[in-house]
Amino acid sequence: MPLSPVTLQHPSSKQMADEQFFEFCQINQSLRIGRDRTGVISIMSLPGPETGNREVNILGELWSWAEWDGSGLVFSSSVGFKLFSGAECSPDAAWISLVRWQRLTLEQQQCFAPICPDFVVEL
Repeated sequence: MPLSPVTLQHPSSKQMADEQFFEFCQINQSLRIGRDRTGVISIMSLPGPETGNREVNILGELWSWAEWDGSGLVFSSSVGFKLFSGAECSPDAAWISLVRWQRLTLEQQQCFAPICPDFVVEL
């Protein structure tokens, strides 16, 4: 049974800037971290073997289709995205069209890309 995420709350005057949050996530790569639009940080438990296996199967199918189709890129749960609401999230699997991805600058592609994926899977 999955555990509920742990949420970390802090004074609004102490919220991390985007660069600081990205660095926080990089330092703690073994954790699944997200942040909602109000700045509340959530730490999710790691998936169990059954969920991890389902995630790999979904990623494999999505990657195979994306390679055949050629119109977009597939991303795993280790990638975070900054949504237009200000929240940062990391879906279990995501697909973004090449056209939309290529509109981002190289700098934007190197951190939490400010884009909402076209397709996501959450287990």
